[in-house]
Amino acid sequence: MSTKFAKFLEESKINQLRLQAASRKVEQRTKEDRAFLSEVARKRALAGRKEAANAVAEKKKLHSGRPVTPRLISYATLGKTVSGSAKTRLVRAVNRVLEQRKQPQITVRDLF
Repeated sequence: MSTKFAKFLEESKINQLRLQAASRKVEQRTKEDRAFLSEVARKRALAGRKEAANAVAEKKKLHSGRPVTPRLISYATLGKTVSGSAKTRLVRAVNRVLEQRKQPQITVRDLF
């Protein structure tokens, strides 16, 4: 019994190690991410605990800092339960590999 994810990796000839390397590159935190997080922490410390929720007005889309692991790939290929954020990380890694091959990108629904 093979899942949509496993079939896609087979058909596209995407190696698991390549997927891990692409994910590590995509999910890695940048200097801007670290600077933003340190600024948020500084604002919270200055505002105090009670007003910490209101201290940060702006939100920014950050890199997760958590790459795809071999265990996650094996769970996805076997059809075990995978969280939504993990599925998103898998899709971003697959899209990175496809982008390098100049192929069209996919969505979460295409893989899961």
